[in-house]
Amino acid sequence: MNTTPILRATNIVKKLGGKTILNDVSLDVHKGDVKVVIGPSGAGKSTFLQCLNYLLPPDSGDIWLEGKKVNARDTRELCALRQQVGMIFQDFNLFDHLTAEENVSIALRKVMGCNKAEARNRALTELSRVGLAKRAALYPAQLSGGQKQRVAIARALATNPEMLLCDEPTSALDPLTTKAMLALLQDINRKLGVTILIITHELAVVQAICSRVAVISDGRVAETGEVA
Repeated sequence: MNTTPILRATNIVKKLGGKTILNDVSLDVHKGDVKVVIGPSGAGKSTFLQCLNYLLPPDSGDIWLEGKKVNARDTRELCALRQQVGMIFQDFNLFDHLTAEENVSIALRKVMGCNKAEARNRALTELSRVGLAKRAALYPAQLSGGQKQRVAIARALATNPEMLLCDEPTSALDPLTTKAMLALLQDINRKLGVTILIITHELAVVQAICSRVAVISDGRVAETGEVA
């Protein structure tokens, strides 16, 4: 049995505005996990998540992907990391002037080099997977918050990632939509084998979906463990 984590962060330190946000944070995520990092607002959770795929480069420490240390100075390695580790944001990060289909297909064309027809077909497949096949031609302003988050998930899935990083994915959603969103993520984990790491401050997310949990407090990992 391979016990090497699919993603490992070791001794991550990050300062912003002269303040230490992350102080020697280490975390392992194993293949197939649905791991939740929970903690109060301001604990450093979102900063940590952004350090994992170098949206915010750590000041020190290392990120390992499938047993190999990522060299962030190598553009190819960084692109490979971001392709294999998809990102889902709490505010969706969709382009308002593009349809749902175009929001999903744009990265396939610009980054993956797919032609327009190939990118469109893949986008429609992923939108269908998240239950938005009939809304592919709509713009973000015509979608609910839950539907926007589904578009964001479809966009992340389009590159066939090994893992999804989810930054407070339910914080802008009502309880009923939150329940449906967590069910979708759980389905993606079970059927596609995609490993998922969720940052949240909501205990309900831990209770609903996760197999392992880590608690961040004051920029440090306070404790980790399995969820019964």
